[in-house]
Amino acid sequence: MSDNSQMAVPENKMGTMPVVKLIFNMSLPIMFSMLVMAMYNIVDSIFVAKINEEALTAVSLAFPVQNLMISFGVGTAIGVNSFLSFCLGQKKQQEVDRTAMNGILLAIFNAILFLILGLTCVVPYLKSQTSNEMIFGYGKEYLFIVTSCGFFVFGEITFERLLQATGRTVFSMMSQIAGAVTNLIFDPLLIFGIGPFPQMGIKGAAIATVAGQIAGTTLSFILNLTCNHDIHFNIKNIVPDWKIIGRIYKVGVPSILMTSITSVIAYFINLILGKFTMTAVAVYGVFIKMNSFVFMPVFGMNSGIIPIIAYNYGAGNHKRITDTIRASLVIAFSIMFVGFMVFELFPRQLFYMFNASDEMLSIGIPAFRRIAPSFLGASLAITLSSVFQAFGNAFYSMIVSFSRQLLVFLPAAYLLSLTGNVNNVWWCYIIAESMSIGMSLFLMRRIYVKKIKPIPVE
Repeated sequence: MSDNSQMAVPENKMGTMPVVKLIFNMSLPIMFSMLVMAMYNIVDSIFVAKINEEALTAVSLAFPVQNLMISFGVGTAIGVNSFLSFCLGQKKQQEVDRTAMNGILLAIFNAILFLILGLTCVVPYLKSQTSNEMIFGYGKEYLFIVTSCGFFVFGEITFERLLQATGRTVFSMMSQIAGAVTNLIFDPLLIFGIGPFPQMGIKGAAIATVAGQIAGTTLSFILNLTCNHDIHFNIKNIVPDWKIIGRIYKVGVPSILMTSITSVIAYFINLILGKFTMTAVAVYGVFIKMNSFVFMPVFGMNSGIIPIIAYNYGAGNHKRITDTIRASLVIAFSIMFVGFMVFELFPRQLFYMFNASDEMLSIGIPAFRRIAPSFLGASLAITLSSVFQAFGNAFYSMIVSFSRQLLVFLPAAYLLSLTGNVNNVWWCYIIAESMSIGMSLFLMRRIYVKKIKPIPVE
């Protein structure tokens, strides 16, 4: 008998499929999900803007809190997924089940935490940013509802990530779409009082947001119970296991810190802009929502390239690693270039969707045109951040992110605000992105020299 008697393991598609086709094959479902979420965020703000500019500004002030909730939910879920997948690989069913149930328990703990914060901190948080009583009232109504119903945002994230952890990404996408569509349906019905529904204004927007989260939570919960046979959901396991919780947050805390920094930055930018006019805060809120439509597809693509690069690094395939990096940079740049052109050429039309006043247009049009070139540099920095993660150097990504936002972006925004011209503040994006590009290229060179170059070129 031949020495080669064992059956060969078939090659995974990540080692054989043409690189560009593979990138889209891996990334398109994620990109689609993120585009749906970005579209929901934009349309949600469009409906709120129809109430008045103060309502739009209030939602902009609420963004850091909502983003912080998502950061805690996603960071915790990433930790759950990491340990759960590890236990699945080791075929430790009991550990898998305990990890999943502890993830649900942590979702409940997070909901209680933000309920307490909502009851105690919303008023001082809003008053620190605005003296406008109408904006304060809108913000208070909106945030009280969102934070008091926090379990549904944490539940939705947790149950969706459990589906992803066991490879059921299509079901996860279905629940995300269900949540977004529910929100979009109820937004106009509850804000404007269409048909049998009462006219609730900003409260209606908040309730529509929660309704979407309830729909996403419910569907993902049902899909887990009926289709996710890798996890046995037993209420007896919903007790704290501190060893498992420690493993979860060993991975989850860095992710929470990286994403939470966006909330911190948004809060301080609101303070800086608010010293000029609250309309500038509304402009910033519109920008955050609109730029997500450009950035989300790039983030989705980068989620797809991480396993491709990691697989071929493990397989020692130099060419596929470099081809993947080059192709992803070209795709990311192409997406960002389209965004750049839209923001440069059509800023007025973008603001018209939000019932922009003349003051908002006078601030917003120069803002969009000054910020837009930073998209091109961001395509490189964001893509290389994912490359760092693929090679197990997530710390590099964290260094670049923290340095960009805390050491450059925020100080630059503050110093530029001292010129007394709000339009100058927006140059902080170009300044911060220039630093981010330089730092990312420097760290990429280290990765190349230490990890890619030693791999033989076939």
